[in-house]
Amino acid sequence: MKTPNMAAQPRLVLLTGAAGRIGTRLRELLPAYGYRLRCFDRVPVPGEAAAVVADLSDTAALTAATQGVDAVVHMAGIAGEAPFADIAAANIDGTYRLFDAARTAGVRRIVYASSNHAVGFTERPADGAVVPVDTPQRPDTYYGLSKCFGENLASLYADRHGLDTVSLRIGSFGDEPRSIRALGTWLSPGDCARLVHAALTAPVTGHAVVYGVSANTRGWWDLSTARALGYQPQDDAEVYAQELIAKLGELPADDPEYRYLGGRFTH
Repeated sequence: MKTPNMAAQPRLVLLTGAAGRIGTRLRELLPAYGYRLRCFDRVPVPGEAAAVVADLSDTAALTAATQGVDAVVHMAGIAGEAPFADIAAANIDGTYRLFDAARTAGVRRIVYASSNHAVGFTERPADGAVVPVDTPQRPDTYYGLSKCFGENLASLYADRHGLDTVSLRIGSFGDEPRSIRALGTWLSPGDCARLVHAALTAPVTGHAVVYGVSANTRGWWDLSTARALGYQPQDDAEVYAQELIAKLGELPADDPEYRYLGGRFTH
């Protein structure tokens, strides 16, 4: 087992899914932390003429993209439920191809975008306690299943190949919460960048799993492991609560949006 050391801040980071919803905001926010980004997406990345435009199935493109980078932030893939064949190609096979290209290139750290849907069929504790990171995986969809695979792949590559890997179980990402459930699960763009920065620079031994949410007053998940990486969330969905509740009403306790961590994905 490796002895944890404070990781030097990576200089060049490969950001996959750079044209996506989260990737777009990370492109805007991560350079302020001192990173240079190499962008990768299957579609052109606005404003990034040097971006690698390729699919995750393109091993040659992944090999080239991972050369010389200090770390990878893997945000690419299908970001919701889809037919299993599509999920398998993008989120399972594609993630494996990226991890193996990074390993071959000598990349030392991978930050992986997992999801709360890896534990989506977990019921919220009746006593209002937060859900710990070590709660058993209970995927709510093929999408959630693929995120379980990604977490387990990250663990394998940490144990077998010595990479430092961090899986972020991202909640409800957006500029502001848009549902009653999101009052507990919201991750703001600013906090997302803070979390990724912490995951890129903190001392990590092997594989770490953390929840990716802001400092929400109504939060459902244990942020202690994220805070242990140095994550200091600054946003709270509670500032939107009065307006959202007036518009949408409170959720009954037996509503799947409230009862299960995966919300509507468990319907």
